[in-house]
Amino acid sequence: MEIKDKKGNVLMTVDADTLVGADLNYANLEDANLKRANLRGANLRGANLIGANLRGANLIGANLGGANLRGADLVGADLVGADLVGADLRGANLIDANLKRANLIDAYLIDAYLIGANLIGANLDGAKTDF
Repeated sequence: MEIKDKKGNVLMTVDADTLVGADLNYANLEDANLKRANLRGANLRGANLIGANLRGANLIGANLGGANLRGADLVGADLVGADLVGADLRGANLIDANLKRANLIDAYLIDAYLIGANLIGANLDGAKTDF
């Protein structure tokens, strides 16, 4: 898999299962297939993840602050303790996602699918929602 920045430059080529703690700050991962990827503790701050497939991904403790996750597929993803401050999750599919203790301050959750999502202990202060 190629990891690209906002300008389309290839930052690195990696296997999807070797992304633990990776620094993908502001990477362009639009429409990327990261299904079941292990991104535990990864820095995805400000990353473009529009339409990305993160179904079943391990994002425990990941930094997704300010990331664009519009329309992303996060079904069954594990986001325990993830930092999603200011993240754009409009239209994202978070069915059965684990957002326990996630920081969603000022996140955009309008039109996000949250059926079965675990939000126990999540911080939703200032989050923009339609529920």
